[in-house]
Amino acid sequence: MGTTVKQANFLLPEDLLNELKKAVSKRQQSKVVANALRKELKRLKLEKVIETGFGAWKEKDHPELKSGTDAFVRKIRKSSRLVRGR
Repeated sequence: MGTTVKQANFLLPEDLLNELKKAVSKRQQSKVVANALRKELKRLKLEKVIETGFGAWKEKDHPELKSGTDAFVRKIRKSSRLVRGR
């Protein structure tokens, strides 16, 4: 089951198109452009998530982490070991 493929018309800077033609065979050019576009769209989506989530974590809401995560993680692990050992 393959992915449906549709033709698209994009304008590219001439130097970029020439570089693509030199580096990639004609049969592989669409695949290379699709992979590059997929990667860039993923990066943009991640960037947007990071921007919208920035500041969501408030230190006042998590006083248990004030002294750092190491102590908190040790405390959690220690308490779970006691429960499992019973």
